[in-house]
Amino acid sequence: MTLSASPAAEALVTLANEGGGHDSLNPYAIGGGALAALLLLLWITTRLNRDR
Repeated sequence: MTLSASPAAEALVTLANEGGGHDSLNPYAIGGGALAALLLLLWITTRLNRDR
């Protein structure tokens, strides 16, 4: 008796082997945008959290 992989597992292996990266995604732009968003949230939080 032979075991065969499920179609979902075969599809995942195929996607993993192809890479799947999109050419328009720039990791530096995404990282910089995430950093800017987190710094903005930190600044907003510190402005609203003043002890009165």
